[in-house]
Amino acid sequence: MSDYIEIVFKGERKEIFANPQQFPFKPGDYAIVEAARGEDLGVVNQVGPLIDRKAAGMTVRNILRKPSPADMERYRANREKEAEAFQVCKEKIAKHGLAMKLVDVEFQFDCNKITFYFTAEKRVDFRELVKDLAAEYRVRIELRQIGVRDEARRIGGFGACGRQLCCNTFLREFEPVTTQCAKEQNLPLNPQKLSGLCGRLLCCLVYERQFYKSALASFPEVGSLVKTSKGTGVLEKVDIFRERVHIRYEDQTVDILTREELAKCQVVAKGEKSGKKKR
Repeated sequence: MSDYIEIVFKGERKEIFANPQQFPFKPGDYAIVEAARGEDLGVVNQVGPLIDRKAAGMTVRNILRKPSPADMERYRANREKEAEAFQVCKEKIAKHGLAMKLVDVEFQFDCNKITFYFTAEKRVDFRELVKDLAAEYRVRIELRQIGVRDEARRIGGFGACGRQLCCNTFLREFEPVTTQCAKEQNLPLNPQKLSGLCGRLLCCLVYERQFYKSALASFPEVGSLVKTSKGTGVLEKVDIFRERVHIRYEDQTVDILTREELAKCQVVAKGEKSGKKKR
């Protein structure tokens, strides 16, 4: 039996819970857990020693029980209420003239709390909206502003690679992604091809970054002056997969050298760091 279990809730919100009663959960099972105030229901995402190690030193809440058929019926009813609440909130946002985009609604299992997720370019004063929603539902209302990446995570979808979005499947945290990652991988700086559904740079650009940095480190920097048997030229491109470099001479002719041929040449001046200069 597992002492700790990772539970995933709507919108790929994940949290680790203790399993003091040693329920024999497996991934895909439903579980009712302690919430900050009340109870919530989620799906078992991971069990095993990896989760036990992640939970070490953490303060976690407990899993309470397995849901009964009545609990599951209530869970499904909540999903229907969320769709209705989404429309209600959208109408109230329009009524108050707020510059915000409603993304999702999540009912806590016991309906003691409703969370409305939204995006906005600027700070939004939604106090009157909260009062309106509280008067409508008579429960605790939370409006949570999220970023466009969190929006993509909650909504989900498929990337240009044909697979489900990384943020919607296995990514737990977002890492900073810059155009430098694309430059290091010699990718064309085309915003349409480098952007994900969220409009930000693709998260996968950082997955192989360390490999590219290590591979490029074994070649002279782009922009270096290299003296070959044909004269002195500028190293303008490194093809790490074929282990070749492109040398451009003053007469604009280009010579392609293998790593072995390059080793016989002399680097007379180092170039700028790769990525700072066009390859």
